Amino acid sequence: MGLQWREQLSVGNELIDGDHKHLIDLVNQAEESLKTKSTEGIKTVLGGLASYAVSHFAREELVAKAAGYPDVEKMHGSHEALVAELAKLTEELGTEVSEAGAQHLITFVREWLINHVIKEDLLMKPFLTKFSPKFDPRK
Repeated sequence: MGLQWREQLSVGNELIDGDHKHLIDLVNQAEESLKTKSTEGIKTVLGGLASYAVSHFAREELVAKAAGYPDVEKMHGSHEALVAELAKLTEELGTEVSEAGAQHLITFVREWLINHVIKEDLLMKPFLTKFSPKFDPRK
């Protein structure tokens, strides 16, 4: 069984939590693709991660800033590092995805989930509790 969403991962904002649920789905898709030896599946996950990173990080920084989270700049730096690492990994995997490359991708995404979502994003939770879970500064 793959990773599952747990309420302990919630930052208290439906936009961000929805994005994080999608990240869990991508981890599960990558693991399933590795299990079935689907190169196309791995490529799909890579493409999904690239678009996810751009949209999620922009949305997350907007929510954090609007909620008064004081470490938005630090968050931005962490996001830039993840995007650069993802670009490097994508380049390394190239067009032929090996089993080792696919495993590297899964490790990267799992670490993203643990080190970024759990250790960094949850620090926003106290600032987001002042707002409705539906808080969306774009509206």
